[in-house]
Amino acid sequence: MYYQPEAMLEQYDIEIKQITKGRGVFCCETDQGKKVLAPFRGSAERAKFVREILCSMQEKGYPVEQVSLTKDGQCVVTDESGMRFWLKDLVEGNECQTGREKDVAAGAQALAGFHCCVSSCVTEIPDFMKNTKNEPAVLYYRHYRELILVKNFVQSRKTRNEFERSFWEQYTHYIAQAKEAVGMLQERKDQGGTRGFCHGDCNQHNIIFTREGIGFMNFDYWHCGPQTEDLCLFMRKILEKHNWDPELGRRMAEQYNRKRSLSVEEWKHLKLCLSYPWRYWKLVNYYASSQKVWISRKNIEKIEQATALWQPWQRFLQSFC
Repeated sequence: MYYQPEAMLEQYDIEIKQITKGRGVFCCETDQGKKVLAPFRGSAERAKFVREILCSMQEKGYPVEQVSLTKDGQCVVTDESGMRFWLKDLVEGNECQTGREKDVAAGAQALAGFHCCVSSCVTEIPDFMKNTKNEPAVLYYRHYRELILVKNFVQSRKTRNEFERSFWEQYTHYIAQAKEAVGMLQERKDQGGTRGFCHGDCNQHNIIFTREGIGFMNFDYWHCGPQTEDLCLFMRKILEKHNWDPELGRRMAEQYNRKRSLSVEEWKHLKLCLSYPWRYWKLVNYYASSQKVWISRKNIEKIEQATALWQPWQRFLQSFC
C-alpha cells in the first residue's frame, strides 16, 4: 500500500527523500530541491499553458515557481479519486510583511513588473483562458445577487443569531454600495483598460522576497482580464489591515504606476473595484455556505470589524484618484 502522495510522486523522475503534510499540500524534499505537490483546479491543457509562461518568465530572470513534468511529459497527475495535482518548485523566501510599508511599496512595484513581464511572454491568448464568468461586471453582479438571497433568508428567520443581527444592521448601506459599483462596472464593461494575464490571487502570502528578487507563487487562479484586478486585491488586503489609510493607498498605486503606467480608464476601473464591499460579501458568503446552526465567535468578530471599517473605507474612496 502506498500513501496518496507517494503513488503520485512515483510518476516523476525524481528521488523523494521526505514528505511532510502542509496546509492542503504535500511538501517534498527531493534530489532536485524542495517541491510542493498541490491540488490543481483546471484542465491539463491549462496547466501546460501556465507552465510554458512560467518557463518564459524564468528565462527572463523573473523569480517564479516552476511546474515539474512527469516521466511522460505531463504537467498534472491524478489521485485515486480523480483529483488533479501538480508538482511545483518551492519558492523560498519571506512573505510580504503587511506591517512594513517598505515591503508593501516594493510588492506593488513588483506586481507591475510581473504584469509587464508576463505580457511580453504571451503573443496569443487561447480560448480556454478566456472565462467571461469571472469578468468583474459579471462576477460582482453574481455576488450582489447572493447578498440579496441571504437577506431574504435572514428576513424570514423568526429569531436571529448574533451574526445575522450584525448582517441585518449593516445590510442597507452595503447593498447600496454593491449595487452602485455593479451598475457602474456594467456601464463601463469594455473600458477596464489593459487586459492581460492576472495572477488571480495576489495577496501578501503569494508575494515572496527571495535572494533573486521579489517573486510570485500559487498560480491556480491565473486568468485573462483587466490587470487592475490584481492591484485591487493586493491593495484591499493591505488597506484593510491599515484602517484604509488614504496615504498608504496612494503610495501603493503610485509605486505600481512608476513601473507600469496606468491609463485614465485603468485608474477609474481600479477605484470601482475597490468600491465593492468584498470583505462583507466574503463573510456573508461563508455564512451562507455553512450549516448556520452555530456561528463561530471569530466570524462574528470579523463582521463587526468590517462594520468598524465602513467610515474609513468611505473616506478612502472619496480621496482616492
